[in-house]
Amino acid sequence: MSNNLTRRGLLKTLSLAGIGVSVIKPNQLLASEQISAEPFSPSQTDKPKTPVKVIVVGAGGRGWNAYSSYGLKFPEEFQVVGVAEPIPYRRERISKAFNIPEKYQFVTWEQVFEVPKFADAIVVTTPDDLHYGPAMAGLKMGYHLLLEKAIAQSWHECNDILKLSKEKERIVAVCHVLRYTSYFRKMKEVIDAGTIGDIVSIQHLEPVGNIHMSHSFVRGNWGNSKKSNPMILSKSCHDTDILRWLVGKPCTRVSSFGSLKLFRKEKAPEGATMRCTDGCKAENSCEYSALKIYYRDRGWLNHLNLETVNDETIMRELKNGPYGRCVYHCDNDVVDHQITNLEFEDQITASFSMEAMTHYAGRRTRIFGTKGDIVGDEQTMQITPFVGQPENWDVSKAVNNSSGHGGGDFGLVHDFVRAVYYNDPTRLTSTIEASMASHLMGFKAEESRLKGKVLEVNM
Repeated sequence: MSNNLTRRGLLKTLSLAGIGVSVIKPNQLLASEQISAEPFSPSQTDKPKTPVKVIVVGAGGRGWNAYSSYGLKFPEEFQVVGVAEPIPYRRERISKAFNIPEKYQFVTWEQVFEVPKFADAIVVTTPDDLHYGPAMAGLKMGYHLLLEKAIAQSWHECNDILKLSKEKERIVAVCHVLRYTSYFRKMKEVIDAGTIGDIVSIQHLEPVGNIHMSHSFVRGNWGNSKKSNPMILSKSCHDTDILRWLVGKPCTRVSSFGSLKLFRKEKAPEGATMRCTDGCKAENSCEYSALKIYYRDRGWLNHLNLETVNDETIMRELKNGPYGRCVYHCDNDVVDHQITNLEFEDQITASFSMEAMTHYAGRRTRIFGTKGDIVGDEQTMQITPFVGQPENWDVSKAVNNSSGHGGGDFGLVHDFVRAVYYNDPTRLTSTIEASMASHLMGFKAEESRLKGKVLEVNM
């Protein structure tokens, strides 16, 4: 393992500089572009006869709440038999829920691979900078992977994982969960049916929300691109992936502009201290006050390391942990606004805007076709053909939206279970082969932003 980790450190330094060198051409590795808009149903007749056994590497929010909880609801399909998690209460929580033997409770991901293979798949939900190591180790031992996005921190690392998955003939599902929501499946179904003709152009907006931005991308795990990824990958690879999937054709050129405008030390209000708990003179009037968000309002506590939630534990975390820091005095460097223009084959264009400074969430999408258009906000969708009557659709018509991301979390696990059990990657739309294309769009967009150039994507 030491050689892999050393090489990984070297590749991180080459993350953007070497994007143009590709071993695998992603536009030649496309999974099926067709999918039904019907959301998953637990009554389907293709249930596995025995549960797929998995090891969860990283039992935080995504590993525990998003994916392992599927096994609590559908234990006949999905069984957690091992866990690697450095925080004791998280490790104990999942171990107790699934009766994991002590010998399969690990502190670090490396320890998982010091014992013989004992499951079908690894669920990799570690921080971004710890995706590459367990992914490569898991594939080498013959595990299938459910891999949280972004795949890795560089194009080279992504290619390494792709090549090894092909060599070992293992399934790698990337957690692009929006593909598995009823909302985006419906949008894809309408496009594929030809209702609005051929796509001409798309306008797509991701309103992150100002507090979400401050929590996750300033104070939180994804604020520093060197420790995590650029914003276009850590947050918005969902969006490049959806655009690539909806269009169904390779992206050929990209240009991008954006910066970190607000969350910088020179923007700090007068009297601001390094922590909100240090007697900051601006705390009472600051919309990003950690005392207000976490202590008084009890919001956004999901990433704080709290075994129990009360005044004492929250205050201790704010005084010592990352979420008590002033948003103007953090080590963050990812952008808080970014515009990306994309050109696809057949003269199709798309504009994507990631905006942190919004009071609302819910992606807004407008799709313009030769015979009609679609307008949606992740809750409702209006489909208007130029000839005929418009159709208004909303997510309440979906059969199952009971999990996170509008049902996408469970939808992904549902399909992953069947892909692994039947050894059939075509049951997934977010295979690593398909996801590589949208990751390349993200890496190229960040390179374009930094260099100020229009870049070719199709290689």
